[in-house]
Amino acid sequence: MKILSKASVCLILSATLAGCTTADPTAYTGLASAQHLKADPSDRSGRVPYRYNSGTNWKQYDKVIVDPVTVYRGPDNQFIKVSEQDKTALASYMQSQFTQKLRTRFSVVSAPAPGTLRVHLTLTGAKTTTPVLGPFSHLDVGGGVFNAVQAARDKEGSMTGSVAYAVEIYDATNNTLLSAYVSKQYPSAMNVGASFGALKASRVAIDKGADALLAQLRPRDERNITQ
Repeated sequence: MKILSKASVCLILSATLAGCTTADPTAYTGLASAQHLKADPSDRSGRVPYRYNSGTNWKQYDKVIVDPVTVYRGPDNQFIKVSEQDKTALASYMQSQFTQKLRTRFSVVSAPAPGTLRVHLTLTGAKTTTPVLGPFSHLDVGGGVFNAVQAARDKEGSMTGSVAYAVEIYDATNNTLLSAYVSKQYPSAMNVGASFGALKASRVAIDKGADALLAQLRPRDERNITQ
């Protein structure tokens, strides 16, 4: 039986502890939709633990306004050693990626009109990839074992970045809240490429979040076709 190196053992222990202390997103008290957000018992992944859904049929909407992304400043934020510069960079990337993704389904406009949604995004937390240990934990034998287990459980990889954010969707003509949720996204634990660079994993997580929002906003009949 192959004996793991001391570095590998330490890495596994460190990664396990890091995984245990990474909190899931909460119903952030500073959000406009906070009073509407309720625990979602159907979410077994832990990625979308709180949600509000009015039951709107998105088919009646064909345009969208994407508000500038807000960086959450409430005391219950979940930024872990993220600089202001990195927060700004992630918010800018989030604005770009979510807008591009929504553009494949909606006309992106700047003024309310019938059939227009307004999407407000709030970056509520982030964690950067740990330098050196992030990539090493994916290439080392012991780290690979840990990450394989995490990937099978659809959980975070070791020493790898993530993002937490809130999505609030309104009817742009009357500001009625139609849907809201908080989410946490992260790359697959076996995504080695995402472990290189402090913000790479967080950007991959934002890409996944944009895909998830687009999937939600598809009309019900389109969702059935794609499933």
